[in-house]
Amino acid sequence: MKSEGDKVTRLMLILVLIVVITISTLANVSTAALQVGFYHSTCPHAEAIVRKVVKKAVRRDPSLGAGLLRLYFHDCFVRGCDASVLVDSTHNNKAEKDHPANNPSLRGFDVIDKAKYWVESQCPHTVSCADIVAFAARDSAAVLGGINYGVPAGRRDGRVSLFDDPTRHLPSFLADAEELEKNFGRKGLSLDEMVTLSGAHSVGRSHCSSFTNRLYSSNSSTQLLQDPSLEAELGNKLRQMCPRKTSVDPTAPLDFRTPNRLDNEYYVNLMKGRGVLTSDQTLADSPLTARIVRYNANYGGVWAKKFAAAMVKMGSIEVLTGEEGEIRKSCRVIN
Repeated sequence: MKSEGDKVTRLMLILVLIVVITISTLANVSTAALQVGFYHSTCPHAEAIVRKVVKKAVRRDPSLGAGLLRLYFHDCFVRGCDASVLVDSTHNNKAEKDHPANNPSLRGFDVIDKAKYWVESQCPHTVSCADIVAFAARDSAAVLGGINYGVPAGRRDGRVSLFDDPTRHLPSFLADAEELEKNFGRKGLSLDEMVTLSGAHSVGRSHCSSFTNRLYSSNSSTQLLQDPSLEAELGNKLRQMCPRKTSVDPTAPLDFRTPNRLDNEYYVNLMKGRGVLTSDQTLADSPLTARIVRYNANYGGVWAKKFAAAMVKMGSIEVLTGEEGEIRKSCRVIN
């Protein structure tokens, strides 16, 4: 006879399978205006070109993969997935790229530029920068975590990029689970998708200024842990990397165990108090999201499938298609 534990485990697996199928179905509905293989006839080698550029860059420097994943997120959450984050500031307009949430921490611009250059050489004025960002994120997930999926394409590039926009749309690294749920919900993403996408923080680094509030007391000259939810050993390690008084802003890995591997170790870390950012650790500490964190920690294969589906769905946020927007000649400059 099967034990009650076996029955519960089987029931949980069935429920998660239903969730994954539902997420995939919703993603297909929400990306109806986009198509996998969109450039099959107009630029058949577009995705292969981007993949080659991304693989070479990420294998040389894995941190660029994390940067390209973050670039995709920051693009889609501000004005939708329209490559507005790639636009350079001019004397007439300060663009979102220069907002403190993006500068100097956001990376991968040169990789996108290179991919765009080679795609343009094969298919001039055909492939949008917004689609290249989406392809590059997918290819980064493949290199770093073996996560692959079809990317519905057909996005057009936006003609507007404003400095103040990230403040209104990007979640704060100090946000709690409830705030994160609302922020992602405004973009059409569910609570489970929010927790699932947060797993991208299993790769990459963060500037110390984003989490020193957890290391030191704000009203004390002594080096005391301020946040009791942070594991003491990790707190000590982070304080060594992030001294209280420094003229620079160093960085530290978001995952010390597998810093260059996109995997579910992120959730294992959260359950042990090893989340570096407040917005990460809150997912394990909040009753709202703790169950999802535990499940993703225990079932890495299921998390990877959910991550792929959520990445596709995120790529449909407020997209421009058809005759909307434009196809930029240079990703940094509006035509």
